[in-house]
Amino acid sequence: MTNGKSGVREFFRNAGSFVLGGAVGASAALAARGRRRQREILPGGLPAFDDAPCHREARERKQRAV
Repeated sequence: MTNGKSGVREFFRNAGSFVLGGAVGASAALAARGRRRQREILPGGLPAFDDAPCHREARERKQRAV
């Protein structure tokens, strides 16, 4: 069995670890929530490649086939 001082120190060490872990977990949850919102704002598809030669060629072929 441990004496009083050692038990109190261990309690506060464990409590500090618990609080730190909770803060890290909460910040990770908030960061993930923010990323999800950013993803919803971005347009669909790959607009950066709309003017790429291969994409233009494929679009022209598709228009000729119709």
